[in-house]
Amino acid sequence: MVFSSLIFLTRFLPVFFAVYLLTPAARRNLVLFLGSLFFYGWGEPVYIGLMLFSAVLDYGNGLLIARAKAKNIDRLAGAVLAESVLVNLSLLGVFKYGEVLPLPVGISFYTFQTMSYTIDVYRGETKAQRDFVAFGAYIAMFPQLIAGPIVKYKDVEGELVYRPLSLRDGCEGIGRFCMGLGKKVLLANQIGLLWEAVQKIPPGQMSTAAAWMGSAAFALQLYYDFSGYSDMAIGMAQMIGFHLKENFCYPYRSKSITEFWRRWHISLGQWFRDYVYIPLGGNRRGWKIQLRNILIVWALTGIWHGKGWNFLAWGMYFGVLLILEKWFLLGWLSRLPAVCGHLYAVLAAVIGMTVFALEELPEGLSWIGMLFGSTGRLWNAEALWLLSNDGFLFLICLVGAAGLWKKPARWPVLWFLSFFLSIAYLVDAAYNPFLYFRF
Repeated sequence: MVFSSLIFLTRFLPVFFAVYLLTPAARRNLVLFLGSLFFYGWGEPVYIGLMLFSAVLDYGNGLLIARAKAKNIDRLAGAVLAESVLVNLSLLGVFKYGEVLPLPVGISFYTFQTMSYTIDVYRGETKAQRDFVAFGAYIAMFPQLIAGPIVKYKDVEGELVYRPLSLRDGCEGIGRFCMGLGKKVLLANQIGLLWEAVQKIPPGQMSTAAAWMGSAAFALQLYYDFSGYSDMAIGMAQMIGFHLKENFCYPYRSKSITEFWRRWHISLGQWFRDYVYIPLGGNRRGWKIQLRNILIVWALTGIWHGKGWNFLAWGMYFGVLLILEKWFLLGWLSRLPAVCGHLYAVLAAVIGMTVFALEELPEGLSWIGMLFGSTGRLWNAEALWLLSNDGFLFLICLVGAAGLWKKPARWPVLWFLSFFLSIAYLVDAAYNPFLYFRF
């Protein structure tokens, strides 16, 4: 079940909120936990067992670590932490890279959440949760279960205990959800059709302009697909009293790739910073160690997204760019007009997303060659047709990605317009993918 499906919008969501609002506050964690398990198990009920196993495992590990730390048995606490990390990574590895079982949706996200919980308990940054239902509600919370944002336990610890519902939160949450739905259905799906159309052009008829339109269309589709999901997740969470952190902040406004990755999938970047980069030494042990740490983080970021060589190449591409920026590129860009930085960041991001899009690495490299003129045709009739057919949609997507509609997005009339147009589209839609659903 995905957020942009009619069964979710017209059945699951209204029923869940009706039950949730009618339930006494002391029992709402139970409603959230059970509702989330039902949501998760809709397509593959067998994976409810996997979710429960992860919850039970790290609920128990958290208690064991807390007890060992209280008795100053640091070796035992460290052993339990190591077991937790090992089991979680093993589960992720078996299901994601083992090719023996279908991939459970959202496993990359909730695995990182459970690991962050046990690590933070070990570090003393949060207390072990003794209420299993509350812990289960945190692990399985359906608004952010499938594709994030990745939520650290310590960020919602207080709200798992007490989260009063308010009219303001409810209205803001509804607005955020409706605009996120519009991003996904009205923009991501539509610009995604352009990417599909460009991919169908025979190599002998491809032009450089058409290749760039296709790559840009995918980069915009990925942005609106994922940021739209994050908006819906944050909005629904706010409706039930949780205040999740932002996951996107107009990344295509960036003037460097360093800035781009501070604005794109913020929760994943912060997770790798807090649990990999800083423990490895960060930038505190000299530039050689820092460069090593950056490459490790970005290799892991690529692997986290998938097993294909294209994902590793995608991660290393951005890792190398970040190193070059720290070395000299940021200094150069700071001496140029701001538009040069914007142009560089957008073009570099689009090229990187092209590698991400094409899972066969040779195909991705061939496409990048077309971006730089390997076809021998700068422009042709196919490119003109694509531009005339989708130029206005492209313009709307660019305006939104630049954050130029930030204030209008707060208008309630646009919330309802976005919702009803999305429903109208979904009634007859045949193309409705969730790109991050497979991660």
